[in-house]
Amino acid sequence: MAFKDLQDFAAHLENRGLLKRVTPEVDPELEITEITDRISKKYGPALLFENVKGSEFPLIINTFGTYERMSMSLGVEKLDDIAEDVSAMVDIFSAKKLMDKLKSIPMLTQLAGFPPKKVKKAPCQEVVSEPDLGKLPILKCWPLDGGKFITLPLVFTKDPETGERNCGMYRLQVFDEKTTGMHWHMHKDGASNFSRHKRRGDRMEVAVALGGDPATIYASTAPLPKNLYELVFAGFLRKAPVEEVKCKTVDLYVPAHAEFILEGYIDPQEETRIEGPFGDHTGYYSLADHYPVFHLTCITHKKNAVYPATIVGKPPMEDCYLAKATERIFLPLLKMIIPEVLDINLPLEGVFHSCAIVSIKKTYPGQARKVINALWGLGQMMFTKMIIVVDEKVDPQDLSTVMWKVFNNVDPKRDLMIIDGPLDALDHASPLPNFGAKMGIDATVKGPSEGHFREWPEDIEMDESVKELVSRKWEEYGLE
Repeated sequence: MAFKDLQDFAAHLENRGLLKRVTPEVDPELEITEITDRISKKYGPALLFENVKGSEFPLIINTFGTYERMSMSLGVEKLDDIAEDVSAMVDIFSAKKLMDKLKSIPMLTQLAGFPPKKVKKAPCQEVVSEPDLGKLPILKCWPLDGGKFITLPLVFTKDPETGERNCGMYRLQVFDEKTTGMHWHMHKDGASNFSRHKRRGDRMEVAVALGGDPATIYASTAPLPKNLYELVFAGFLRKAPVEEVKCKTVDLYVPAHAEFILEGYIDPQEETRIEGPFGDHTGYYSLADHYPVFHLTCITHKKNAVYPATIVGKPPMEDCYLAKATERIFLPLLKMIIPEVLDINLPLEGVFHSCAIVSIKKTYPGQARKVINALWGLGQMMFTKMIIVVDEKVDPQDLSTVMWKVFNNVDPKRDLMIIDGPLDALDHASPLPNFGAKMGIDATVKGPSEGHFREWPEDIEMDESVKELVSRKWEEYGLE
């Protein structure tokens, strides 16, 4: 099911009892965060605050804040259903026989995604006004935050040399009613586009969409290759093209069904400004630093617009489920590149980039190390500070069993590997920003081929026939 926009999805959630309306007046400074954090930690519903102090617009938050709602937002029963579609696409591209490929054309057409569809009139432009961010219910999330932050923005930019478009999610700190910071890290495509504009001395046009259909919001967070436009990927996810419209004051196209559009520019000749601190998804405050300034030239919005927001902090929180969607959706591509990989878990406590647990089908000595190095060489996986590899019989999602294997299977001298390399900009433990040590842990069974000449003990397991017997007689025991 493809949702038209965020309000369509919200109505769907409300009909199923998965969204609650909050009618008393609430303050966007800290109060909404405290309410939402309590609900999030209880795996509670999406929240629609109808009366936000200082703004005429209602605010929706925690929209994707459970596995159920995250799956529902992308029109599936479970996130692995999308992975099955991706697996089918991988199988098509790896088909060896021409006839197999010809038979697969209908599926390939279905799976290849849908390019955005341009429209001339759009709901997101029903109201056109001068820029005034003071009218929006923008949150100050945590006590030590440097100010108010727009936390769920879809930032649209363009490569000045190739014309390739990009959409990424980069937070915006409000400086005044017409300017914000633009917090993109050096590894991000938005920052890369900005660097090209800076080298040319050109002013960079930027458009920021707030809201849109859920698939488009998710796609802006996905780790896509640079030449795959996020709105094309969103079309693949929703099985229908994303409608887009040209902005009023900049030469960029944005989702037609967004709630708000912030149009403007960044001047590369202008000095940067201090942005932050910000209570980040690591559960710690990210430090203040210099970032470019986004100048607004226009705001457009729906007549009945709803302001979308999220908060991040100590997990579990809403952003964890966006990350889990990435884990499941991109697993087939990971398995295509590293065939021995069976499953992966990015634990919520690892906040995306601090830990990955991988199960493999091990067939030769040193294979776990090969997998660890291969993962560090894949896009944003280069930021992963700790990679744990376990055997195929171990479920990476079962953290208790994984830790049992790590604590008991690992010889520190033999099975730990530590290297230096790029780290996420939010990693506060490394002595240097963006660079430091990463650890791989080989928790697989070892034998003589890997220098372990002692007998490796078997796991304690009950005989299957006895387990079946006890299961059949369980009610007779009267233990429940």
